[in-house]
Amino acid sequence: MNRIMKPFVVVLAAIWFLADAIFSTIAHPLARWLGERWVLFRLRAWIRSLRPYSALALFAVPLIILEPVKPVAAYLAATGHVRSGLIVLVVGEILKLVLIERLFSLNRDKLLSIPAFAWAYGKYRLVMDRLESMEAWQMVRRWSRIARFSIRSTLAQLKASSGLPTTR
Repeated sequence: MNRIMKPFVVVLAAIWFLADAIFSTIAHPLARWLGERWVLFRLRAWIRSLRPYSALALFAVPLIILEPVKPVAAYLAATGHVRSGLIVLVVGEILKLVLIERLFSLNRDKLLSIPAFAWAYGKYRLVMDRLESMEAWQMVRRWSRIARFSIRSTLAQLKASSGLPTTR
């Protein structure tokens, strides 16, 4: 039974990690932008003041609440509500990754001082490093950069031709 189930579990885990990796390309810039907002200064100060295990508990909240988004989205898509499933998946994943990114960046040293967290993070980084080193991943990243550059160039040309001020 173990031999039969192992390939399915590996494929499911790979899809799970791949979805997180894809959404993180959107979430990282959004998290950085959010981190620069002065409105959240007090909240950032409070989060940074937490002790390691309190920081871990806070870090776990978005995971516990938002990780079930993937199966819910899959259920919605399987029952014929593809658009709703896609919206739930995109919004939930981006929200989860933005919150996790910000919480981790604010308390990285404290979280990594917890041995079990440091071990799990090390395993996560091994998987992500392997995924990011794959030729297919690098090709998709190149295409993404080219697409972003093309969109920005086209928007800049449209703004220039319409006489609207450009921001940068």
